[in-house]
Amino acid sequence: MIGKKIQDNKDIRPNTRELIKLKENFPQFFNKEGEFELDKFQEFLKEEEIDISKEGYGLEFLGKSYAKYLSSLETETYLAPDIDHNSKEENKNSENLYIVGDNIDALKHLLGSYAGKIKCIYIDPPYNTGSDGFVYPDNFRFSAEEMSRNIGITEGEAQRILNLAGKSTHSAWLTFMYTRLVLARDLLSDDGVIFISIDDNEQANLKLICDEIYGEENFICDFSWRKKTGANDAKDIAVITESILLYSKNKELVINEKIFKRDLNSINMSRYSKKDQYFNERGYFYYDTLDRGGLQYSDSMNFPITLPDGRKLYPNNRKKFENDGWIWKWSKNKVNWGIEHEFIDFIKVNNEFTVKYKVYELVDNEGNPREQRGRAFSNLILDPINQIGTNEIKALFDNVALFNNPKPVNLVKYLINTIFSQDINILDFFSGSATTADAVMQLNAEDGGERKYIMVQLPEKIEKNKPAYEAEYRTIDEIGRARIEKAAAKIKKETKADIDYGYKLYYLEKPEEKTLVELENFEPEIKLITDDMVSIFDNSHASGKESILSTWLSEDGYGLTKETEDYKLDQYLAKLIGKSLYIIEEGLTDEDVMTLIKSIESEELDISRVVIYVHSIQFNVLHELRKNLKVLRNNKNVSLIERF
Repeated sequence: MIGKKIQDNKDIRPNTRELIKLKENFPQFFNKEGEFELDKFQEFLKEEEIDISKEGYGLEFLGKSYAKYLSSLETETYLAPDIDHNSKEENKNSENLYIVGDNIDALKHLLGSYAGKIKCIYIDPPYNTGSDGFVYPDNFRFSAEEMSRNIGITEGEAQRILNLAGKSTHSAWLTFMYTRLVLARDLLSDDGVIFISIDDNEQANLKLICDEIYGEENFICDFSWRKKTGANDAKDIAVITESILLYSKNKELVINEKIFKRDLNSINMSRYSKKDQYFNERGYFYYDTLDRGGLQYSDSMNFPITLPDGRKLYPNNRKKFENDGWIWKWSKNKVNWGIEHEFIDFIKVNNEFTVKYKVYELVDNEGNPREQRGRAFSNLILDPINQIGTNEIKALFDNVALFNNPKPVNLVKYLINTIFSQDINILDFFSGSATTADAVMQLNAEDGGERKYIMVQLPEKIEKNKPAYEAEYRTIDEIGRARIEKAAAKIKKETKADIDYGYKLYYLEKPEEKTLVELENFEPEIKLITDDMVSIFDNSHASGKESILSTWLSEDGYGLTKETEDYKLDQYLAKLIGKSLYIIEEGLTDEDVMTLIKSIESEELDISRVVIYVHSIQFNVLHELRKNLKVLRNNKNVSLIERF
């Protein structure tokens, strides 16, 4: 399943990822040997009159080349679905995801299906205080000699990078974050944004690496969040704020698409108390009088309006034309339009009519959607304070503070709520106590949105002296998942909203070293099948077949929330989804191959790909499959994807 990736990793270099993108977008600048033709590219830049800056500015740190190298490596893990959890009624149709494992590997798996599809990322990574909290976790599987060879540095520098393991230095923290931010960028949609919480210790460095990864021109703002109201124990200056950096994938597109909405809390929404037959498309409304004095007078705005009883009415309830300074706020043509489209009502009080127009919640007085009402959201966030996040956890977990300083739900809601779209994918790959999932569910319950969340959390062990351990939680992800389920029950009880309360659960697993060696040395054309290479991926959550299928579905763009269906050949049961047929287990026969070919040619089976696990297919059967798929009748074209 991951054998080819292991083999491909031998050829990875620090800039492999960037070169692949360059070749995909500018193939004309590569020769047939795959070499980049710099002279031709420079000539292209001159022809297009592109300005080339001579200024060199950036952040260099020990481990940067290694971080870039890590971002290019293929993951050697696989996705194991939690079958029992995912089959529960509340989870089986859910489009939310929770992945347990190292977020580098999780991000690489997500790229297969979610590249360019995440509208919003919020992360609260571990802070580097220099003394506690963050410790660089990489155990480094390379020797200094191997690292030197792979990433093109001296052995001395390689050894210094290896020495970062277990450290809490600036270089260690930046090495840790750089890879993850590179991968996160590729997951963002073109108009996507990323929020990153950070304290003063690394804020400046984080800003510099984000400028490099996302582009300085795509920086939007630095939110200043007041995390506490005071600090009486401060020795010098009381630090009561944290930063939340906001970057976009493409700021110009973000601005043009107007993805940020206005803060409706700046509007007196209580005024919008009436509704009519246009409620669904126009929202609630309030009445405002159509005539007003004190405006710049114009005869053209001083005209009669015909009332329902046939009488004529001028501004200021006059029955005839005169200039007393009062006029209508709308022109004659707009008044006629307003009456026709029921933006204007005639209100009768004591046998007298007044003319009023409706100010709707969702459309303006031209009938256009109201997208820019209210003030812009502020980069100064005064509430809620950090203690509220702790109180929220205690309220869900029988008054026990299971998590240190979790972010308050309303903080994350504030950030997510700056974005117009209500059907977006939201990713948090430092999930922690799962505040982001809680925030997404609360927002959906409030406004009927269909936001989906993807949470990723390392199964970090809980120390025995912690309250969470006493409460029988052993890893951080257990707390996060319990919080989602408790919060879902609470929201459902309080709101009765019809939203997605469940989530699909996956674990990242790594094969044993012996299996990795076998996969690395596997040669499909000459090696005979001697072992069951499916069951080696069995785990406590799923069978090997289920794990292989989930990993491939993610890699092939089908995601991790869609279901496959069985498709019977002669006797063999394959898995079908979209235009792909998956053959994983042993047992495929010549008869099955012929049934498959007939089904494709007769158009009973409409597919474009057959994906097979080479380890499970006898060589003679594989040969028949290859041969027959190449000569399909009726101009059929079906690719054979061989994986090992």
